[in-house]
Amino acid sequence: MNKIRIGIVGYGNVGKGVETAIRQNADTELIAVFTRRNPESIVTKTPGVKVVDIKDAAKFKNDIDVMILCGGSATDLPKQGSEFAAMFNIIDSFDTHAKIPEYFENVNNAAAASNKTAVISVGWDPGLFSMMRMLSSAILPEGNDYTFWGKGVSQGHSDAVRRVSGVKNAIQYTVPIDGAVESVRNGKNPELSIRQKHLRECFVVAEEGADRAKIEADIKSMPNYFADYETVVHFVSEEELKSNHSKMPHGGFVFRSGKTGIDTVNNHIIEFSIKLDSNPEFTANVLVAYARAAARLNSEGSYGAKTVLDVPLSYLSTKSHADLIKGFL
Repeated sequence: MNKIRIGIVGYGNVGKGVETAIRQNADTELIAVFTRRNPESIVTKTPGVKVVDIKDAAKFKNDIDVMILCGGSATDLPKQGSEFAAMFNIIDSFDTHAKIPEYFENVNNAAAASNKTAVISVGWDPGLFSMMRMLSSAILPEGNDYTFWGKGVSQGHSDAVRRVSGVKNAIQYTVPIDGAVESVRNGKNPELSIRQKHLRECFVVAEEGADRAKIEADIKSMPNYFADYETVVHFVSEEELKSNHSKMPHGGFVFRSGKTGIDTVNNHIIEFSIKLDSNPEFTANVLVAYARAAARLNSEGSYGAKTVLDVPLSYLSTKSHADLIKGFL
């Protein structure tokens, strides 16, 4: 069996999760980790894997089938997406929902011009939740969609907070408002504003001497991340952050509340939920499954950018079509 040769860009929480996921997928193989840090400072858990300065990534064009980009959506992926798509088949987890159309176009131009395949915005939201929203709205065309995230650590939002001037370290929790969730689950079809659905809670370690009031104001006013939400900022010590906020749980719900019938109206609720002990490890597993799909799509000559809405489900699996039908239908 020819294994899919994978490279990882960024060796943070998601990058380490991708390494673990590769070890659980027999048809994949980790070739190299690319980093902006000193390569000698990184020790991977996979023997024989090269750790390379990100500036030298182009030298591996012929050695890697799919490059998985594990950077943040705030500043890393907007630059890296199109840059790496011009050289490699890529997977990423770009999750700034409002900017996905623009990001898709940029990556598509780069990938299509170089006969590469790029599957963007892969994860559980955007990703699996996107699929459920599309599927359920197709089944129940008359209805309403609702998505709730948490309670859990949002990697993208935590990364955005850590990039605020004066912040040494931080974790951000997305917290669904219980009353809103139950109202939807009970079929009441409420009209909910963004602020009525979620609370964003930030635990921040400030740099010594930093202006905490300014840090709080900068976080709360951040567009696409916090400006539209009720946001609470707690300043804590490095020790407290490490002791009480070192784990990475997450989860959420997607609902479709719809109706059918003409003479008699029948109401229906579709609910999809996940509960995760480790957000980055789960996200990484989704990324690796889509790396398999990207390699297959590229081998078929399907170039350019794709999303989870464009990839056949069967392309995610190692099983044959016959085995999929026998095992899952």
